[in-house]
Amino acid sequence: MKKNPQMRQLTRSGIVLVIASLLAIVSGCADSTSTGEATAGSTDQTVGGQKKYRIAVIPKGTTHDFWLSVWAGAEQAAEELGNVEIIWDGPESESQKDVQINLVDGFINDQLDGICLAPIDRDGMIPVVRRAKDAGIPTLIFDSGLSDPSATISYVATDNYQGGVIAGEHMAKLLGEKGNVILLRYQEGSESTEQREEGFLETLAKYPDIKIISDEQRVTTDTVEAVRVSSSLLLTHGDKVDGIFTVCESLNKGMLKALQDKQLAGKVKFIGFDSDPQLVEAMEKRQMDGIVLQNPVKMGYEAVKNMVAHLEGETLEPVISTGEALATPENMHEDDMHALLFPEKFRE
Repeated sequence: MKKNPQMRQLTRSGIVLVIASLLAIVSGCADSTSTGEATAGSTDQTVGGQKKYRIAVIPKGTTHDFWLSVWAGAEQAAEELGNVEIIWDGPESESQKDVQINLVDGFINDQLDGICLAPIDRDGMIPVVRRAKDAGIPTLIFDSGLSDPSATISYVATDNYQGGVIAGEHMAKLLGEKGNVILLRYQEGSESTEQREEGFLETLAKYPDIKIISDEQRVTTDTVEAVRVSSSLLLTHGDKVDGIFTVCESLNKGMLKALQDKQLAGKVKFIGFDSDPQLVEAMEKRQMDGIVLQNPVKMGYEAVKNMVAHLEGETLEPVISTGEALATPENMHEDDMHALLFPEKFRE
C-alpha cells in the first residue's frame, strides 16, 4: 500500500509534534474521568464501568435524630452500590413547606438523576413532584405519602396506620380497657402522622369504656410549643386523664417535660411514636409505657436502593414497607428492639 504523499512530507520534528499532541489529548481525557466527579446535570459519568447516579435525598427537616438515621441508611446504600452520589438537603424546620418546594425545584434545574422526598405536606408538594416528572426526573416518596401518588415511582415507609393501631391496642391493655385518653396531634397536612392518629382513634373506638377527652390540639416540630400546649392540656385535664398518645419526636419530648413538671410522669400512661435517648431514659424510669418505632436507617437505605433499581429499568412495588414495632419497659433491652431504639446516625 502506498503512503499518503502528505505523510511523506512530515519531518521528524513534525512527527514528534503530532505524537506529543495525541498524548496530550489522551492525557486530558484520562484526567477528566479519573476523578470520578460529576458536573451538575451530567448524565454520562461512570465509575468502574458503571453509570454514576446523582440522587437528592430530601427529608422533612434536618434537626431531629430520626432524619440523621435516614441519612445514615441512604449513605449505606450509596456505599454498597458504589456508583451513587447522595446529595442530602432539607429544611431546618418541618414546617417550612416553601423551603422544601424550592429545594426540589433547584434539584430539577440541576438535572439530577433522581429525587427521594419526604413531603412536608401531602397536597402542597404534588405540583413540584409533577414538575420533576415532566423534566424526566423520577421521584420516590419516603416516610410520608402524597394524596396523589401518580407522579411518583414508589413509596417507602412505615405502615403508619398500623403503628397507630399498635399504640391504641397497647393503650387499651394498659388501661384495662377503660379510662380517659388524650391524643396530641401533629400539624395538619402530614400524611404519616395523620395515619397514626387515625389508626389510634379507630382502635380505641372499639372500647366503649375508653373516652377520648381531647384530640383537637395540634403542635408543630417546635418542642417549646409542644411543652406549652401539653402543659395547657394537663392543666385542663390533669386530674381526669389516664392515658396520653403523642405521634412524633417533638411532641413526645414536649409532653414528657410537661408531665415531669406537673409530677404526673409515671402516673399517667404515656405512649409515644419515634424515639431518642431522652425518651429511652424516660422508659427506663417507667415515665413512658411504650414507644412505637420505625426503622429510619432501613427507610433511607430502601429509598436509595429502589431509586437506583428504577433508574436501571426495574419495576418497583408501589408501596415498600419498612416495618413497625412497639418497645416497652419489658422488651426494650432485647437486641432487636435495642437496635431500633438506638439507630445509627449519620455523622459528617
